[in-house]
Amino acid sequence: MAPSLEDIRPAFDLKGRNFIVTGGAQGIGFAAARAICEMGGNVAVLDIQEKPVDEFDTLSSHFGAKTFYVQADVVNEESLNRGFAQAVEHLGTVDGLVPAAGIAIDKPFVDQTWDEFTRIQEINLAAKQMIKQGSGGSMVLLASQTAHCAIPGHRMAAYNMSKGGVFMLSKALAVELAPHNIRVNTISPGFVDSEMLQRVKAAKIPREAQQMEISPPMKRLSNANDLTGAIVYLLSDAARFTTAADIPITGGLHAGTIDGLIYYA
Repeated sequence: MAPSLEDIRPAFDLKGRNFIVTGGAQGIGFAAARAICEMGGNVAVLDIQEKPVDEFDTLSSHFGAKTFYVQADVVNEESLNRGFAQAVEHLGTVDGLVPAAGIAIDKPFVDQTWDEFTRIQEINLAAKQMIKQGSGGSMVLLASQTAHCAIPGHRMAAYNMSKGGVFMLSKALAVELAPHNIRVNTISPGFVDSEMLQRVKAAKIPREAQQMEISPPMKRLSNANDLTGAIVYLLSDAARFTTAADIPITGGLHAGTIDGLIYYA
């Protein structure tokens, strides 16, 4: 006998759950933190910035959420461990992770330094904590369209490599952590209108910069608001049987040939 259908709206509710967002002082990370609070969740943000955007201080009163900010460098083991421990102490438990810390460097591969490669050790800490708790959880990792293709004119080999690693790591972890009821998924944004992208655009010739906006079939850059719905979905029980999945959010950029440029999904 088939199970009876359930109401879907409650499945998206994050009330009473605790999440850690790294790189959440601004940009996509902050948008994710804000969306979590809006949906009833509590959030601890770890970021290298001394303080987050001003709106962070309003989240608790506006949404009734518990929020916590700790300055931590996620590529420094001691700093990350200390920050993560403070977050767990403040929240009590961890039900999900959104590791959003990262940088994009537009530089020829042969000129890039070791320090410009990113690391993702915060995922290790979150997995250990969730396994210890024994209550499962969800991780939403930020991959990228650059995890799927190398875009002509973009000298971002290290960034492509890091995002390709995130993409494949999510697959491996989804399988490895499934027995613990921990789901691991990714989103793959296209060109996101952010401070980081504006710096990349400024370093390019005008035609290459313009292509970022005209290449997607939807003819615009995306923004953080275009990403948060997918993040909330993957963190929530609405995605309780979704793991090892990737959601491309590119305005159609990943679909094929646009304006004479070829992108391979």
